Amino acid sequence: MALPDTMVGAMLTGPEEIEIRELPVERPAPGEMLLRVEAATTCGTDVKVFRRGGHPRMLKVPTLFGHEMAGRVAAVGGGVTGVKEGDGVVVANSAPCHACDYCRRGRENLCEDLHYLNGAFAEFVRVPARFVERNTHAIPAGLDFGKAALTEPLACVLHGMDACELPRYGAGGAAEVIVFGGGPIGLLFVAALAADGHRVILADPNQSRLDAGTALGAQATVMIERGGGQADVVKAAADGGQGAWVGVDATGVPEVWEDAIRCVRPGGLINLFGGCAPGTSIPLDTHLIHYSELTLKGVYHHRPETVVRALELLARPDFKAELLLSAEMPIEETEAALRAMMRKEALKVVIRGRGG
Repeated sequence: MALPDTMVGAMLTGPEEIEIRELPVERPAPGEMLLRVEAATTCGTDVKVFRRGGHPRMLKVPTLFGHEMAGRVAAVGGGVTGVKEGDGVVVANSAPCHACDYCRRGRENLCEDLHYLNGAFAEFVRVPARFVERNTHAIPAGLDFGKAALTEPLACVLHGMDACELPRYGAGGAAEVIVFGGGPIGLLFVAALAADGHRVILADPNQSRLDAGTALGAQATVMIERGGGQADVVKAAADGGQGAWVGVDATGVPEVWEDAIRCVRPGGLINLFGGCAPGTSIPLDTHLIHYSELTLKGVYHHRPETVVRALELLARPDFKAELLLSAEMPIEETEAALRAMMRKEALKVVIRGRGG
């Protein structure tokens, strides 16, 4: 396939500053490939990056950004054998080294030399060799590119579910879990937990998001107010007021972290999945944590193994993750898509190029 010389891309240039630029299409070097992006989905991290004008780990401006992508292989460099032109693939946004102590222990998300890939809000992405070799995956037959682009956030959620140690808490294989936050990540938690047979309670201040949670499998929902202080009302919905075995924060709001800690029963686990702003701290009731034997876990990112599992789950017709896709917009409207998320008018938006 003949490649164009230029492409359209959304370039982040500073806090809440995006420029749509015509950029050269880079040819792949040996070991690399060129991905034609058929669908890229927006996420909460993109909103944070947009607001802050960068990310301490993943990128520095000016740069193309966006990291949830699915597309077709447009070209391959010398020596590439695992994929060929025309293949439909998902490229994960990180690739581990496979050599450090963390990788050897199966904790690739904490890799000492974890490389990140951004640039999904563009028509093409040049994919480095490490990503081609270690974290590029074929899209199952029949799976739409827009839904396939949800692989990255769902892989994070599946990593988070692994950290919840659910078999330890499930009676007959099913645990009761409270999820705080009905944004895209919280709703993916609801869908994945429900698909695995667990009883899920979703807490959020937005009725439309509670409704989405019900559609995705939540067995109960709780309307809460913003700003925390909602532990009692949420705990009352779990096991006759005793609290759930597992609580998941998917908000990244410090006050909600505190509520999540107070909503599990003795012996329970709190998954602090939502990342708070750098420098944030919360008070801890040491008496509660000690005498109730609570387990607190911070959870970050995904692993190649959970990327594979995410694709398999998305390919299931009964897994309705497409309910999170609120709209489709062209690359030229990337800023409008992010602002729609900021106003909570959209859960996720599919960004497509001129040929998408």
